[in-house]
Amino acid sequence: MKKNRFVVLALALTTWVSNINAQDQVVMTINGKPIYKSEFEAVYRKNNGKEVGNNTKSVREYVDLFSLFKSKVFEAESLGLDTLQSFKSELAGYRRQLAAPYLTDKNTNESLLTEAYERMKQEVRASHILVNVEEGALPKDTLAAWTKIHMIRNAVMGKMPTAAEIAHYEKLLKNSTEVAKQLSAKDSTLYKQRMNSVRIIETACKNSQDKFQGLAASTSDDPSAVENKGDLNYFSALDMVYPFETAAYNTPVGDVSSVVRTRFGYHILKVYDKRVNRGEITVSHIMAKFGKNASDLEKNNAKSKIDEIYAKLKGGASFEDLARQFSDDKQTSDRGGQLLPFKGGRLPKQFEDAAFALKNNGDVSEPVLTPFGWHIIKRNDLKPVPAFNDMKTELKSKISRDSRSQMGRVALIERVKKEYNFKENLKNRDELLKVLDSTYLKATWAASRAAKLGNKEIFNFAGKSYTQNDFAKSLESQMSFRSTQTNISELMNGIYKTWVEDIIVNYEDSQLENKYKDFANLYREYRDGILLFDLTDQKVWSKAVKDTAGLRVFYEKNKTNYLWDERAEVTIYKCLNEKIAKDLRKMLKEGKSEKVITEVLNKTSQLNVSVENITYLKGENKAVDASWKVGVIENSQIEKDNSVRVMVIDKVLPKTPKTIGECRGNVTADYQTYLDAEWLAYLKNKYQVKINEDVLSTIK
Repeated sequence: MKKNRFVVLALALTTWVSNINAQDQVVMTINGKPIYKSEFEAVYRKNNGKEVGNNTKSVREYVDLFSLFKSKVFEAESLGLDTLQSFKSELAGYRRQLAAPYLTDKNTNESLLTEAYERMKQEVRASHILVNVEEGALPKDTLAAWTKIHMIRNAVMGKMPTAAEIAHYEKLLKNSTEVAKQLSAKDSTLYKQRMNSVRIIETACKNSQDKFQGLAASTSDDPSAVENKGDLNYFSALDMVYPFETAAYNTPVGDVSSVVRTRFGYHILKVYDKRVNRGEITVSHIMAKFGKNASDLEKNNAKSKIDEIYAKLKGGASFEDLARQFSDDKQTSDRGGQLLPFKGGRLPKQFEDAAFALKNNGDVSEPVLTPFGWHIIKRNDLKPVPAFNDMKTELKSKISRDSRSQMGRVALIERVKKEYNFKENLKNRDELLKVLDSTYLKATWAASRAAKLGNKEIFNFAGKSYTQNDFAKSLESQMSFRSTQTNISELMNGIYKTWVEDIIVNYEDSQLENKYKDFANLYREYRDGILLFDLTDQKVWSKAVKDTAGLRVFYEKNKTNYLWDERAEVTIYKCLNEKIAKDLRKMLKEGKSEKVITEVLNKTSQLNVSVENITYLKGENKAVDASWKVGVIENSQIEKDNSVRVMVIDKVLPKTPKTIGECRGNVTADYQTYLDAEWLAYLKNKYQVKINEDVLSTIK
């Protein structure tokens, strides 16, 4: 089947390409293209490590592997795969990933590691109210959202919005991008929805014991707030975006935070509790489930079932055996009911509280009710928050993907400024205020108006001068219609800051190949790896999937390779004891259906009998093999817990060829192998490899 892209990239990572100097010897040519000794030797040693030694045979063997790899890369280039926009975009994406660790400050990141760990020792329970606004939203949209969240926060704090404030918000709302667009199309749905959420603020506060939760349900743009009233349950460091997390940890219990901006919009939080992190717990459970819309009868049956199981536990029965036999959670029953380890805030509160309340490994809870049914919980293990050094690597990985990593970017910028002798003249920058007027806020300003200032230098960086005209062009590119209340000076300074930072980071990015050899090599490896993946996908993997006609021809020629062995369709009745099994056999002889059997036998207890339908291949089940004919198998299986398994063979199927639909995966994999062999033969014929034996013999 189609390979995972990263498997191929991993292969490519073993083909490290060294920088070639003028004196490097040619170890081989492929269709006349030189391959240098330094490149081949580096790849060879990296692949074989310290175990290579001076083994001439292993060098010789590696020649074929390396030359085939290079042939594939050359073939991809000859087909123009390296010129495709999709390739360039993907490579650019990998470059950004590779560059990220080089475009941040190590010391700052260490401080972030310590902060995250200290926060991780504590869990916070908070509710939030969100007003959506995109991260790169226009100022008019940001202002509308900012105004709404402040009205909501003021209401939480006891100050209801005035008629004038609501009217001001309405004006901003009508001017916001999405609402204005819909109103122009005679659609007022969004406008009415957002205005209504503001107009009912006072009513929501009056009708709620907890103003915050009442406003969350009626004003928050988080869809889940309608049901959970903004409650996020308990969370810890790195569970939320960084600004949100910081607000939660810095806000005292019972208080409401200041307005917080994240990539989702504006938030306010109310912190309800803080507690010591309870750690990570591993438990097993036995479940008697009922559906969301279960009837009272179904719920009562589940309660009866869990009580019967609990009584067996109290009588000394094995928890794991009962879980395997009776638990309705089929994903865990086979392993004795064991769940994956979890932390606070991941599962229903009732389940978590009962689990963490167990004091010792092996302790078992009484039946616990959750929205999904009844549970009995057994504690297996509890791990507190690990020591800092034990989880440092994991923390570092998480922080690198988190918004707080931007703090390292700020520190990097300051370092690079010093490294490349950054000098600025803010007086020359501020001269642009002479030509930057209200037309900029109306998005009608032109950068050409700065020409009369004389194009003075604003800053110099890495030997290059950045002038007033350069900044004017940047200002023009950032121009959009803005509120007349916007402070032009503050707006200009903000754009200037971003402009300078982007120039500095982009310059450092452009120098990575020159400054860091490891980066240059790794970037080349990714390039070749992507090309190799795309080429193999085109010639083998996707071709085998898309070429349905060729696949069918291949199947017809080789269909005897894809056979069903003899099979038997079997119904297995798991009976609580021999008495139930005896009643079952009698009903089977009478020709009773599976449905009738379970209804009758489970009338007194839901544990009496359960049914499973399995198709066995010949050789998979000894009891079935011994009978191998339609009917009840005479010898029942008695388990350790005295339960009895009665098996009925419903149908015996002979050995027959699988249809192409039944074996498509195997056929496709074999077809890919066939295509791959043909393609490799083509490459070896097309790309002629000539070895310079004198140079090859010097590689040790």
